[in-house]
Amino acid sequence: MTQEMPGVPAHEVVARLGPALSARARVRAVAMLVLGLAGAVFVTALWWTEPGPLPVRTQVGFALLSAVCLAWAGYGSWLLRRKVPLFAADQVVAAWIGLVASLATSALLVVVTVQRGAGPWAPLLVGAALTVVAATLLVRARRRRAALLRRERELTARDLETP
Repeated sequence: MTQEMPGVPAHEVVARLGPALSARARVRAVAMLVLGLAGAVFVTALWWTEPGPLPVRTQVGFALLSAVCLAWAGYGSWLLRRKVPLFAADQVVAAWIGLVASLATSALLVVVTVQRGAGPWAPLLVGAALTVVAATLLVRARRRRAALLRRERELTARDLETP
């Protein structure tokens, strides 16, 4: 959260919040972009170089992993292009990617396990744990974003009231 800055108009406080990413955030964004692209290239290369026709569930698995990697690469690219304060929108987007990836991966693992004739309880438990963690991170990110936006509105309202 921003600290009170007496005599400084709210629009200046908001402008100081980071029209550009901090060095740490920029490194994190570049890492997401590079690792996402590397993962997508690696998984796609494995997929294409498999000998013979693959079962549908294997193809779905490769497609899912490639999509998750590309989502993280897109997230890193989006962060690098942002030139305005994000007010924790980046955390909300990352949490959504994590939640969707955990749900999709869990569902695929359960389907594969059931098709192989094994009990679905192990992948269900692991998937539920991952999904709970991802959902918790999403709730926390949304709360943080709401608090930051509320604070921005308070500062803006205070700025408009001051002559």
